[in-house]
Amino acid sequence: PDDVRLATSLNELGLVYDAQGRYAEAEPLYQRSLAIVEKALGPEHPQVATSLNNLAGLYRAQGKYAEAEPLYQRSLAIKEEALGPEHPDVATSLNNLAALYDDQGRYAEAEPLYQRSLAIREKALGPEHPDVATSLGNYADLLRKTGRGAEAEKMEARAKAIRAKHARDN
Repeated sequence: PDDVRLATSLNELGLVYDAQGRYAEAEPLYQRSLAIVEKALGPEHPQVATSLNNLAGLYRAQGKYAEAEPLYQRSLAIKEEALGPEHPDVATSLNNLAALYDDQGRYAEAEPLYQRSLAIREKALGPEHPDVATSLGNYADLLRKTGRGAEAEKMEARAKAIRAKHARDN
């Protein structure tokens, strides 16, 4: 019952339920997975960060922002410490926390996180990577919400070009 492989399976099943909107069934799976990996690997392990992120995403999807925020913050802190501040997984955590703030209209808090996520992804993955397009799109949405449509259009055009290039290549 304390094996990390079980935690991985619980987490995967939680992801399936989460994607289906079966939040009440996903939550205990995520929580049990988190408890197992914290005990087995220690509270600062990157797999703990993944479990925290998934549980936070579940709470965000339900509008439970107060519950999601500390989990996203802890996940980010673990990834920064374990992987370094310029790792693409850190960019994902930054993006997720920014999206949480964005959902709440906390644009001033979201914007620097989106900016940092974009910068990390461009540097680590290259300017034409699909994850860069995701960051551009998310940041463009925030710019539009804050009355900066011209800036948003430029970012959206760049994101669209990246997506089109990858669609052609694949």
